[in-house]
Amino acid sequence: MTATTDGSTGALPPRAPSASDTDHDTPPTAGVQDAAARAVRRATDFLLSQQDAQGWWKGDLETNVTMDAEDLLLRQFLGIRDEKTTRAAALFIRGEQRPDGTWATFYGGPPDLSATVEAYVALRLAGDDPGAPHMARASAWIRERGGIAAARVFTRIWLALFGWWKWDDLPEMPPEIIWFPKWMPLNIYDFGCWARQTIVPLTVVSAKRPVRPAPFPLDELHTDPGRPNPPKPLEPPTSWEGAFQRIDRLLHGYHKVALKRLRKAAMDSAARWIIERQENDGCWGGIQPPAVYSLIALHLLGYDLRHPVMRAGLESLDRFAVWREDGARMIEACQSPVWDTCLATVALADAGLPADHPQLVKAADWMLGEEIVRPGDWAVKRPHLPPGGWAFEFHNDNYPDIDDTAEVVLALRRVAHHDPERVEKAVRRGVRWTVGMQSRNGAWGAFDVDNTSPFPGRLPFCDFGEVIDPPSADVTAHVVEMLAVEGLSHDPRTRRGIEWLLAEQEPSGAWFGRWGVNYVYGTGSVVPALVTAGLPAAHPAIRRAVAWLETVQNDDGGWGEDLRSYPDPAEWGGKGASTASQTAWALLALLAAGERDAKSTERGVEWLAQTQREDGSWDEPYFTGTGFPWDFSINYHLYRQVFPLTALGRYVNGEPAVLKAQGR
Repeated sequence: MTATTDGSTGALPPRAPSASDTDHDTPPTAGVQDAAARAVRRATDFLLSQQDAQGWWKGDLETNVTMDAEDLLLRQFLGIRDEKTTRAAALFIRGEQRPDGTWATFYGGPPDLSATVEAYVALRLAGDDPGAPHMARASAWIRERGGIAAARVFTRIWLALFGWWKWDDLPEMPPEIIWFPKWMPLNIYDFGCWARQTIVPLTVVSAKRPVRPAPFPLDELHTDPGRPNPPKPLEPPTSWEGAFQRIDRLLHGYHKVALKRLRKAAMDSAARWIIERQENDGCWGGIQPPAVYSLIALHLLGYDLRHPVMRAGLESLDRFAVWREDGARMIEACQSPVWDTCLATVALADAGLPADHPQLVKAADWMLGEEIVRPGDWAVKRPHLPPGGWAFEFHNDNYPDIDDTAEVVLALRRVAHHDPERVEKAVRRGVRWTVGMQSRNGAWGAFDVDNTSPFPGRLPFCDFGEVIDPPSADVTAHVVEMLAVEGLSHDPRTRRGIEWLLAEQEPSGAWFGRWGVNYVYGTGSVVPALVTAGLPAAHPAIRRAVAWLETVQNDDGGWGEDLRSYPDPAEWGGKGASTASQTAWALLALLAAGERDAKSTERGVEWLAQTQREDGSWDEPYFTGTGFPWDFSINYHLYRQVFPLTALGRYVNGEPAVLKAQGR
């Protein structure tokens, strides 16, 4: 076991189910099949009880305390921070602090410097005394790790807004980038949609360089308060890093001499771009980070807080707040109703719920109403492609995504809807749009076509997270599975996707998971897709995947994988405490591969049945979702329900309901 940066091993002990969690009513001698069937019934009842009256499902989307800290900093910057919000946010942030004074970005993970800096500053805004034990532990740890100077760029931007960091010591991103044509390197469409929506408003902030009066000093977070901003040494000019560092220095020089009229025109163009992409609910892209930066940018350009754009934007942020029974307030980075609803529909149908069940029909009605039939930013690369996809969130018409579209089609095909013609037309549009979004290599990314430029990630500005949207195995697998269900297994475009997937298999037999943790998710996505598309269970790629899953199964019968498998796959790939969602992903692959009667499958099913709670749900504190591999992790609170129910349903009932309906 390798040591983490804080000197600990970073090992995660498996979380044993407590007496209150486990199902005591199942006799020890009951067969696996009986235990699974009972678990399916209870999980079905639980999931049905969670549906909203409008037809959708949505679990909490838990990330880390930087969301909460930045929400408070935004309110401080705009002059709208109130006591109730501050107190509730601070209660949540304090509750996430660990005994050593730090904060992590996922459950059981190592301490994170930037998260700890931002959480500390937020608690100071809330009035916590820097001399209090919990604050002193945090500031001491921050200094030991290099202080504010070692934090990520985005953290230092937030601090620069209040004079706690110098704008001159931040990477420059000029607003004139908004004018770069799409053929030019580093144009805004070279960035992934989430990055472009964040960078455009930040170019305005970078140009304006605002400083609000700091409510207190932060000397205790610098290793040398007398010289808090040590210069970073230049890399060799022949390296990419060195070249971009020198470009950044040129941009800093340009900032001082830029023509005021030209710069104002660029910022006005950026403002128009931002406003045109505000959604009907006031948010931007359905995610919190672009919203907060867009509000700051527009405010700096003179938009009053009472302006309809600003008012709607601020109101949208309140909808990202989850208020807990203890009075704490957690901010979601995003909301996932379309994704959760299509996955819940698949789970319930595969668990044996009748296709015409009223709650499935209501879910289908809601999903049909969420179809996006107007062009978005994806049309920059596909201007002649007719629209017809689904987004992840309640409102995100500019950025439908391929993963959601594929899964919504798979969900709709499981429902006996009262208006089959409406379903058919929606599915046809979704399939056409998805096929049209195929990248040159035959695979699919999440939001854009061929979003693979090597340059954005090399910018000094982009030192955090993934900033491009290349094709991934998990998204491609979901598309291939959907196309196969639609009878397009032999379509040349589907075959190209299959060939890409086979070429992307890791030497271990697993597949990398871009949007879920990690190799267990990738493998659990790809194997069912390949089998649905016609690959026999005896195919060498399928057998290698099965062998890998069996080697990484935990002693307790479940599967788990820690997020550290992203930076350290050799040590952590397929390894971690057993979780309900990851155990289900492994079972989905094994069942698709014909391993229903295998001992590994039975042990996994037994683990799910034994760890189910009395109310039919599962507990899962571990983060198994991925925003950016390693840098930004997600705990989808509904994953622990929908995926176990899907796996157990297929174990009890056989192949997916959609294949049975087609007589396959």
